[in-house]
Amino acid sequence: MLFNSLEFAFFLPIVFLLYWFLTPSGTNGPRYSLFRYWHVSEQTALRIQNAFVLIASYIFYGWWDWRFLLLIAFTSFCSWGSGLLIGKSVAQSVDGHKKAKAWMIANIILNLGILAIFKYYDFFVSEFGQLFGISTDSLLLKIILPVGISFYTFQALSYSIDVYRQKIEPTKDIIAFFAFIAFFPQLVAGPIERATNLLPQFLNKRTFSYDQATDGMRQILWGLFKKIVVADNCATYVDQVWATYDTQTGSTLLLAAILFTFQIYGDFSGYSDIAIGTAKLFGIKLMRNFNNPYFSRDIAEFWRRWHISLTTWFRDYVYIPLGGSRPEIPAHIQHPERYKKLIIIRNTFVIFLLSGFWHGANWTFIAWGAYHALLFLPLILLGKNRKYTNQVADGHFLPTWKECAQILITFMLAVLGWIIFRATGILSLFHFIDGIFDSSLLSIPWLMTRKYYIPLLIFLGIMISMEWYNRTLPHGFAYCFRHRWVRYVLYFVLCWCIVYYGGKETEFIYFQF
Repeated sequence: MLFNSLEFAFFLPIVFLLYWFLTPSGTNGPRYSLFRYWHVSEQTALRIQNAFVLIASYIFYGWWDWRFLLLIAFTSFCSWGSGLLIGKSVAQSVDGHKKAKAWMIANIILNLGILAIFKYYDFFVSEFGQLFGISTDSLLLKIILPVGISFYTFQALSYSIDVYRQKIEPTKDIIAFFAFIAFFPQLVAGPIERATNLLPQFLNKRTFSYDQATDGMRQILWGLFKKIVVADNCATYVDQVWATYDTQTGSTLLLAAILFTFQIYGDFSGYSDIAIGTAKLFGIKLMRNFNNPYFSRDIAEFWRRWHISLTTWFRDYVYIPLGGSRPEIPAHIQHPERYKKLIIIRNTFVIFLLSGFWHGANWTFIAWGAYHALLFLPLILLGKNRKYTNQVADGHFLPTWKECAQILITFMLAVLGWIIFRATGILSLFHFIDGIFDSSLLSIPWLMTRKYYIPLLIFLGIMISMEWYNRTLPHGFAYCFRHRWVRYVLYFVLCWCIVYYGGKETEFIYFQF
């Protein structure tokens, strides 16, 4: 079920109404509630509410293919069970930490093994066959990649790791845990939530907040605008150019690369806005996943603002355990600062290569990760990778000329990275880049009809302007205008754009990961 589908337009209001209808009455509860008439404890009502969330989430996920439900249920059960075993082992004896570590490793191997079979097995078998010139068709599984498997697998892994680190107590409430893994707004493409943030929200009473719900609705509307109006219209041009890139001019290829940069941002950040906004309707707070990455002044700042839930996941569970930016330096090392820099560079390459490979079984994703790791090198060597941690033009409405230049350079570096990401193979990547740096780069790019590209420029202007204006707020449509008529005019304009310029239902780009 897609967020931009008619099915979801019917699904969400029904689930919303039933969800709060199952909420226990109280001083902060809704006026109309099933438990206003049924006298049950708050704990029982909470379990019923969580069970309803789980059923709704499984209906949402099973809409693609009901067989995938068996896989997510298996992953959830094993991770829940491993958490109990880890907690029990830690509490039992002095050797409990060894047993706990063994259970954690077992769960990690199990979950990563499932992910590897579905996502990477055919890739490695095919590459092995090509390397040695043998046929491997009979060995290929040719199975469909379950939607969102990379996201909920990492979410399940973080739970068992955090239980082992004693950052969270293992839960015995299996319904709450299953709902935590399968919570439908963020199930398919994130944000990748931590158990320390999301799981306690399923273990405690949730109350309806009108302000939170209205803010959630605005964020959903903004996410739909970015996906349906901006991303999908960019995709029309991008897909046509990529399909015929060997016959296009350099300027046309460059324009397609820039539009894909906005497409993937509008698509993925749009999904995150819809997911976070939808969660607010149910009294759930999800972590922010994007923070205006295209306003970044260097590539390190870009990665602190892009797909935050994934980058912080790799930071906490891979980068820091490897030593992070403060590795232990053995006493016999003669040049400790040089050794420290080498370890930081190694750790940076590890997480970027893993991040690239997480996105899919293709050498282009690994190349994309390596490209961004290389961009980090000068910042690490100069000690400037943490230079920009505040918002650009902090305290001012417009950036300085220096900041404008920094933003433009960082944006163009990101554009080149997205060419690597978009390419279907290494050969097509080189051909595309070679086509850009042609004498035709200075020519006028091929444009579609004025009826297409003029509205698209307006949509991009609206998105960039709104996100710049609200760059210090949680999302691009967070500011609630004081005058009601201004708010309703904006609501109407965005809704009209979504209905009038929205095309056919298209999947979100990150569904394939």
